[in-house]
Order: sequence, then C-alpha cells, then structure tokens
Amino acid sequence: MTSTARTLVFIYVTIALDVIAIAMVIPILPALLMELTGDGVEAAAIDGGWLIFAYSAMLFLFAPVIGSLSDRFGRRPVLLASVAMFGVDNLICALAPSLPWLFAGRVLAGMAGGSYTTAGAAIADLSTPENRARNFGFVGIAFGVGFVFGPAIGGLLGELGPRVPFFAAAALSLANFVFGWFVLKETLPAARRRAFDIRRANPFGALAQLARFPALLALIGVIVIYQLAHDANPAIWTYSTKLRFGWSEADIGLSLAAVGVGMAVVMGGLVGPIVKRFGEARAAQIGCALAAVGFLGFAFAPSGAVMLAFIPFFAFIGLIEPSIRSIAVGRVPADAQGELQGAIASVKGITMVASPILMTRLFEAFTGADAPVYFPGAPFLAAGILLAIGVAVIAARATDRGPALGETRST
Repeated sequence: MTSTARTLVFIYVTIALDVIAIAMVIPILPALLMELTGDGVEAAAIDGGWLIFAYSAMLFLFAPVIGSLSDRFGRRPVLLASVAMFGVDNLICALAPSLPWLFAGRVLAGMAGGSYTTAGAAIADLSTPENRARNFGFVGIAFGVGFVFGPAIGGLLGELGPRVPFFAAAALSLANFVFGWFVLKETLPAARRRAFDIRRANPFGALAQLARFPALLALIGVIVIYQLAHDANPAIWTYSTKLRFGWSEADIGLSLAAVGVGMAVVMGGLVGPIVKRFGEARAAQIGCALAAVGFLGFAFAPSGAVMLAFIPFFAFIGLIEPSIRSIAVGRVPADAQGELQGAIASVKGITMVASPILMTRLFEAFTGADAPVYFPGAPFLAAGILLAIGVAVIAARATDRGPALGETRST
C-alpha cells in the first residue's frame, strides 16, 4: 500500500470513528439529560435540541477557522488536534456534574470542527481530477459505517449506565489520536501553505473570498439544496411511516438500514464509474433527478411496499455531494482547500439545523387537525422539488463559460 493510500485509509477510519463516537451517545442522551436535570423526557428533548443547536452554531462559526489554520500549518497538526479535542469533549460530557457542562463539551466539539473540515482538505490534497469524486464518495461510506454501528454500540453500553458511552467515545477518539500520531503523514507541503488571515477565517469572509472563483457560490448553493432535501429523511421518515403505514420500530429500523446500504452502494461502487462516464456535473444532476423521483415516491406511496420500492431511487442522492465537492476542489488553488472545506462545513452545519426544523413543521402543518389538506408526505414532496431545482442550478452553471462547471472527465 502506498503512502497516499495509507493516509487516505487513516482519514476514512478517522471519520468513521468520529461518527461512531457521535452516534454512540444518541441512544443514551435522553437518560443522561433526565439524570442531570430531574426533568421528564419532554424537557429532555428540548434540552437535546439546544445541544444540537450549540454544536451546529459553533461548527458554523469555527469551521472556516479550522480550515484556514490547516492552510497555514498543514493538515496533520490540525486534524490531530481536532481528534484530540473531540476526545476531550466526550470526557467532559462523561464527567459532567450539571447540564452546563454538557453544553461546554458540545461547544468545544463544534469549535474544533470535528475532523471533517481538515479531512476534506487532505483528501483534496491527495486526489487527482480523475479520482476526486470517488475519494469523496468513500467519505459517505465512512459516515454510513459510523451511523450503522454507533447507535448499536451505544445502546449496548448504555445498559451499563448513561455515561459509559461517553467514556467509550472519549477512549475511541484518544486512541485514534495516538494511532494518527504515528501513521498520519502531512499532505500539504510547506511551499503550498499561506498566511492565516482572520478576515477570511469566518463564514462570511470565507464565502466572500470563494466568490472570486467562478461557479463556487452556485456549487455551495447546490450543497445547501442537497442537505435540506437529504435531512428530510432522518427528520420525517419515522413519523411518516408510523402514521401512514403503522410500522413498528423494527420495521423503521430495518427500512432505514436499507436506505443506508443503498447509499453506501452508490457512494462506494457507483460514484467513480458514473463520474468517469458522464463527468462530475452530469453525475450530480443524475443524483438530483433520481433522488427527486425517490422523494416523490415516498411522498405519494400508498403502502409500505411502495415506499420501500423507491429506496433505490433515493439512494442515488449519494452521487451529489462527492461530485459537487470534486468540482469545487478543482475551482480553487491548492492553498485554499482548507478554506473551501471550512466554508462547506460551515454552510452544512447551519443547514443541518434548519432542515429538521423546516421539515417537521411542514409535516405538522399537513397532518394537524387544522391542516388545509391532509398530506403526511408533504416534506418528501418539498425535498423532491428542492432537488429538481438543484438539477436546474447545475445545468445553468454548466453553461457558464467562465470556466465551465464540472468539465473534468476521464478519457
């Protein structure tokens, strides 16, 4: 295995372990919140929502800082620091004597930006135009692995107490830090680094700088559209299928596992060949179009069997982000990759907060007693419309001759 391959493997493992650590605490967080506050599950749900908001808000503000720091000091020290900080965060949460300590831990985690910002920049450093989309597709597999195994491990450890998964997540992150200390190689040579500028190291400054490069704002807009649509699934799937088809928790869990497997197949096995055949922009359009068909199927499905039949269409949503990220990487110079990934992470952070709020409110508006029309599939329809807009945005920018969007193609 080459040095580049070893570094990429470490990056994917790091992302998977970080996601496992995050997902491990999901099943036990309500119990820990109730233990700390003495309140019931309803109040715990509200506190949990604020914890997510605190993390996402810090990610929005600090992801560009982390990206710019990696452009200045290199990927290795910043990535290792992020991994270590995530371990410290989980240790703080495990030992938290009160609710404010939980918030302190989540704020630190958001400020560190997880490992995703710097990991994305390192992948860009090591990729060629021919394999960029495929390499970013493997990030989706790492996320999928994390969210498949994380909740299961956390649920089992939670039987020993609500703090045990936090201790385990801290140990996992700190062990990964030690492993990375010996394995991870620097991917950004000193000659390609640049000075840190606080005026650029914030969400608005980073976006303003990136606006100098053709098509980048449109690309980031497509990522916003993708994230808003994608997050309709985790926000609504459980409620919609239970209300419409009377699915049990086991039915819901198995169906979501099928969604995860479908996306993993697309990201791991189809991104590379489809990009090679059609180019990055067309691959992103194919992903938007097929996923829109999937969402429309979810919206109007008359039975659970029909709902399941549209999962393969939805799974092609896995084409969108790797293709768009690959195009974006090719539009900025080598010394701005951290800034680019920070801006993307920042935008995704705020969108991941907005989508569940918007989609759950839409679901409530069309299922409540005063709903103008009873339509529990309304959020899925909205997601499909968003992705159709994404197809149009990509098509419009593909005709921009300034350079064109997604021209990269392997021959």
